[in-house]
Parts: sequence; structure tokens; C-alpha cells
Amino acid sequence: MIQKNTCKIAVVGATGNVGRTMLSILAERKFPLNNIIAVASEQSAGRPISYGEQGVLTVVPLSSFDFSTCHLALFSPGGKVSAEYAPKAAAAGCLVIDNTSHFRMHKDIPLVVPEINPQALANCRQQNIIANPNCSTIQLVMALKPLHDQARIKRVVVSTYQSVSGAGKEAMDELYHQTKGVLVNDPALPNRFSKPIAFNVIPQIDIFMEDGSTKEEWKMVMETQKILDSAIQVTATCVRVPVFMGHSVAAAVEFHQDLSVAKARQVLRQTKGLSVVDNPQDYQFITPIECAGEDDVYVSRLRQDKTVPHGLSLWIVADNIRKGAALNAVQIAEYILAKGFLNRVYSKAS
Repeated sequence: MIQKNTCKIAVVGATGNVGRTMLSILAERKFPLNNIIAVASEQSAGRPISYGEQGVLTVVPLSSFDFSTCHLALFSPGGKVSAEYAPKAAAAGCLVIDNTSHFRMHKDIPLVVPEINPQALANCRQQNIIANPNCSTIQLVMALKPLHDQARIKRVVVSTYQSVSGAGKEAMDELYHQTKGVLVNDPALPNRFSKPIAFNVIPQIDIFMEDGSTKEEWKMVMETQKILDSAIQVTATCVRVPVFMGHSVAAAVEFHQDLSVAKARQVLRQTKGLSVVDNPQDYQFITPIECAGEDDVYVSRLRQDKTVPHGLSLWIVADNIRKGAALNAVQIAEYILAKGFLNRVYSKAS
């Protein structure tokens, strides 16, 4: 039986923000160094990359990598690269967990948060590809699921405050250099973003669609419905903010039945992977700077929404690179190993 100490894992896109964090988390969770392969572009081939305290890996090129040598592949190389190479890895018998948006809305590919819908993994060997949800969607559904189980959600109005790390290292560099420049009166010229990000907020993440929404907003709507319940109505406004790490979500949730603040707080505190920090009188609420490097999703500012018959408002914060991407993928891998899914022979559905 394939287990943690025998599972061969390729981390594709290993030199990016998410890839490096995947390697760090795999090391933290005691996956052996000798079973991990760091895979990236030709430009990164041969570079050393840290594997926690266990040692150093040498990056191998994606273009010539043989996926039949691995049981699992954690992908985070960008949508176009995943679109080309994830099916190749799957066809070679390697089970792919993809962090890009490319496969998320494919009908036969599971979109999974292990604490929320692990049952979706039951047939993961049919296509041999599993999709990791969008970072903001993950933290939203983590908080919504236990509430939905209690009182059935009718509608959610979401506003996100997303850090620049979600757009990659170049975006983080742009915020850093623009901030320094503004302080000495240099012009803040945008490159990675459509407007200056230093000392600013930008109500655009990803491209604009025909209805005026951005693709990031569309993702939150469609992914929440696919993971939780297609009957839930969702509207989202996604905003990039000058924060290096950690996404925040303000959610106004309307239920079909009454749900008190006290009951909601109780069920959230009982949910694995959630931490409730909610005592505003003593300024006890979580901000992005406090969640960086943490695995849990944090919920604060829980209160009644009196504009609807059955409503609550809440503030949800998480490290978008960890639970919003890398950790969620590793947790999927751990669940698959625990259930023995890798021992099933891959046979693509007709």
C-alpha cells in the first residue's frame, strides 16, 4: 500500500510562491526528502531549493520530466502550463492536484476543500486530476459550510481584500518598490497591476467579463456553488489591497432559517481548521498580518445583519498561500493516501 513514506511526489512550479510553500509544508508534515522532486521551467533547472530542514533539492526541468515515476503531482505553474502538462501527467498514471483555475469548473474533475467536501474525491482516479479552489473561495467556504449545515444559506454578499502575494512574486516586488518610491516622491508606475498598488486599492482582480464582473468574482460565485450548493446565490466584489500576505473576506450571509450569533459562533468553534477570534470590545479580531504563516482560517466580527430576516455578517482571514493554496493541496494528498485511492489503477472515463 502506498503511504506517506513511500509516496513519490512531484511539485510542479516549485520555484514560485506556492511551489516553495508546498515544499515547506511537505517537509513540515514529514514527507521524506528522497521521495520529493522539485520541477520547474528550463530556466530554473539545476537550481537548488530548500526542503525545510531536511535538506536541499535540485530543480529538474518540466519539459523532459517523466511523470510515470511519481504517484502524485502537486501543480502550481500557471494555468497555461497546467493545461498542457497536467493531462500528460494524468495519462502517465500520476494523480494530479492542480492549483490553477484551468480545471476547476470541469464537470468530471472534483473541486475540493478536504474539510468541506472530501466525498468529491471518491472518483478522483477517473480523470486523475483534482482541482484546488481559488484562495478566497477556500476561506469563504470554510466558514460558510458549518453555517449552511445549521440553517441553509440563501444568499451571500462578498467583498474581498486580497493581498498582492496572490498575484505572485513580481506583484509583491511591485508593491515593495512602489511603496519605497512614493516615500521619496518617485512616480508609482504600475506594471503588474492596472493602477498603482502602493497606498491604494484596486477593484479589479483578473480580467473583466462581459457583464462587468471580473473573472475572480466569477470564480468565487461558481466555485462556491460547485463546492457547497448550487442553490446558494453569491455576488462578489474582489479588491486588491496593498498587503503582502493574507486575504480578507467580508461576508453578509442570508439564511432560510434563523441562526443566532451565539449558535453560529459555537458551530464555527467546533469546526476543524477554523479559529474564532471575536471580542471586539478588547480589539480581539484577526487581521492579515496576524494570520501570515498560520494554517487555520480565522473568523471575527460575527454579528447580526438586520437588513434581512435571517442574516449574519462575518470577517474571514487566512494566509492565501498556505490554506488558500499549498496547504489545501497537501491536505488533499494526505486524504488520498489515508483512503488508499492511489492503490486504484487509473482508468480514464470514456
